[in-house]
Amino acid sequence: MPKSKRLMELMMTVNRKRRFKVQELADEFGVSTRTILRDLQELSELGVPLYSEVGPHGGYQVIRERVLPPIAFTEEEAVAMFFAVHALRHYSSLPFETESAAALNKFYLHMPGDIRDRIDGMKDRVDFITPTRRGDAPCLAILLDAAVHQKVLVVDYESKEEGAGSRRIQPVCLYANNGFWYCTAYCFLRQGFRVFRCDRIRGAVDDPSGTEPLDLGDVRLSRREAAEPREPVRLRAELSRGGIQRCEAELWLAPMLHVREDGSGWIDWDVSRSDIPFYTEFMIGLGDEVVLEGPAELKEAIRKRLHELLALYS
Repeated sequence: MPKSKRLMELMMTVNRKRRFKVQELADEFGVSTRTILRDLQELSELGVPLYSEVGPHGGYQVIRERVLPPIAFTEEEAVAMFFAVHALRHYSSLPFETESAAALNKFYLHMPGDIRDRIDGMKDRVDFITPTRRGDAPCLAILLDAAVHQKVLVVDYESKEEGAGSRRIQPVCLYANNGFWYCTAYCFLRQGFRVFRCDRIRGAVDDPSGTEPLDLGDVRLSRREAAEPREPVRLRAELSRGGIQRCEAELWLAPMLHVREDGSGWIDWDVSRSDIPFYTEFMIGLGDEVVLEGPAELKEAIRKRLHELLALYS
């Protein structure tokens, strides 16, 4: 077997095994232990993170941050991958911020000069715009890890209605929308699923009380659980085609929307009474694209708010 091919297969083998002895690799590749030792030294110089352990039960081990084997990309695939990562730069926070920047840098630096020139020419011709938000979300990586491994966290959360406080939550998923990051989680205080704005989570640690995690393995991002409304009131509204299009841009509205064949539609959904101030501003923003049918207190809140706005310009 040519040395280059053996090194490639050896890299994939040690990544798969993670823990191994030199003799078993020598037997598997049909070479001497001295040859394997030289090959492992070359892999280490290429960046494969290996360390050795002495003793009768010793051997080699790949540390946690493994290096993936080389992957061959076509020119179009390489450009597409570059811009997929490049598009994330508009987010002030990412759960893998340092890693994405490093990956983008590696992609760019290891491309042939003509492909780098092509990318440079495209940077000012294509973009994926996301609103830049001032607030950062420092706990994204912790929240994501808890969602993957089904762990309970204690978070410092600042809500608009209740101010700052501590919550025990079990994250289910993270998603980004309109420049903000959101975390769907089971809230042990409310005993139900809630959606938390990640920039309002200022701290997160593993629950020191040892709360038993719930089995949420079957809850996926595509099945985000809707929060149960508190003191529910029925929101009923007719939407024009333009109103539907504007509402479709809001992920949280997706479960509420009913769309007709002509593109118009309606909302008929229970919402929390405490959210009426939010829906007041949202409905005003839709202008004549919406006809609100209820609840009565939302209509009254809209009339009051419009009078306040009118007074500013009278």
